[in-house]
Amino acid sequence: MIVYVVRHAWAEDRDEAAYPDDDLRPLTAKGKKRFRRVVKRLVKRGFDPLRLATSPLVRCRQTADLIAEYAPHAPTPEELDDLKPGGRLEPLLAWTAECRDGDVAWVGHAPEVEELTAALIGGEAALHFAKGAVAAVEFTGRVAAGQGLLLWLATAELLKA
Repeated sequence: MIVYVVRHAWAEDRDEAAYPDDDLRPLTAKGKKRFRRVVKRLVKRGFDPLRLATSPLVRCRQTADLIAEYAPHAPTPEELDDLKPGGRLEPLLAWTAECRDGDVAWVGHAPEVEELTAALIGGEAALHFAKGAVAAVEFTGRVAAGQGLLLWLATAELLKA
């Protein structure tokens, strides 16, 4: 099984006047367009989660919707509070364990996506997720902290998206 860990795509700048509730801050039009290219390029390389979990914050939900639109299995995004800032790994692992038939994707925020990925591969790894970055962590057995192998971490720049 592969767990894809995704940082949300490019969102509008923080602006209390425009977005008094930061949870409602959306992706930019350019961010949507660029992440669409990221997903299309990853799909050509085998990116195809069967299940898709997302933070309920608008920018993550919109990122997950783009994955659902272009991934071959068109997974329905499931909102999980533990992908919000300050979320916990254990409930995400339990959710992931329910999917035995294929790969999953988690869409969240920095620095949490960096911390989650480090926990999956068992270290204090210094990972940096640019906006719209996607990591692939492979598990050959049970999905558990420290049991994953980082296969790759792709950015829009690397993918020329």
